[in-house]
Amino acid sequence: MIVSSSRELPEYDALPEMGSTGMRHAWGVFGEGDRVGTLNLLTPQMVLDAAQSVRTGEVLSLDLPLNLPDPPFFGRKAYEHHVFALNRHEMDDRVDNFHLQGSTQWDALGHVRCREFGYWGGRTQDPTSEANDLGIEQWAERGIVGRGVLVDVAGWAAATDNRFSALAPRAITADDLAATMAMQGVVTRPGDILCVRTGWVGEYLQLDERARQEYASLPVFAGLAGSESTARFLWNQHVAAIVCDNPAVEVVPINPADGSLHRRLIPLLGLALGEMFNLEVLSSRCRASNQWTFLFSAAPLKVPGGLGSPGNAVAIL
Repeated sequence: MIVSSSRELPEYDALPEMGSTGMRHAWGVFGEGDRVGTLNLLTPQMVLDAAQSVRTGEVLSLDLPLNLPDPPFFGRKAYEHHVFALNRHEMDDRVDNFHLQGSTQWDALGHVRCREFGYWGGRTQDPTSEANDLGIEQWAERGIVGRGVLVDVAGWAAATDNRFSALAPRAITADDLAATMAMQGVVTRPGDILCVRTGWVGEYLQLDERARQEYASLPVFAGLAGSESTARFLWNQHVAAIVCDNPAVEVVPINPADGSLHRRLIPLLGLALGEMFNLEVLSSRCRASNQWTFLFSAAPLKVPGGLGSPGNAVAIL
């Protein structure tokens, strides 16, 4: 099935299962050979409609500084920034050892595969030896622009669960997302960019240097549950992207009974995922005005074959 509009997208339970995995996939929904997944929903009309969300013109950066978190997580290394003189009158600089997914970042569709079945759309080429045309440049070519919707789970939790901490491995369920949206009075539209605030950035920034060193050795955090119900909820919302403020979108450590949300969403559903976005100031502005939508704009780096990119995102209120 090839869809020509978001209205034609099948519901999650109508999608076929992937072999013996029991997981459902959307291969072919956007056409054979598709390279951008759910970003297909960001049509020119969707962008025009999203522009109506601009009310004040205030622009907020949604990125962390590139040197955070420090120390880096998951075995990555800190980048090296060198500033030098080209001549008597001009300066230049370069970055070495730069992990594209070390800070606020996008996961390209070539980032994760589903076992032997392959990457999005059934590609089986190994990106370490052969390009599989799912690099971040596919998204960079078109940009990621649409209506952002903030789902402030941390705010909802503060009102309902005083034990909630984003630095603890709390699984955020589909019911939690729905309850948060109901409390805020927001309803998603197909093609929205769902921005989920767990409060991780705010809590992490409060750690001192010693605490950050200890935390980096074994980072755990709240995030979306890896269960099928989460995948079903997100797909049936027909969002173009899911952006979270934590380091992996999903809860870490992963519950083996639920499985990997990355595997469900990226190679099987073609969903665009963003991690470690700074939603703190945005949440304050949205709460003060009781307006939870905005124009979201991001320009991933055009790195051929890249498996990720810094976020380069702003919210325009």
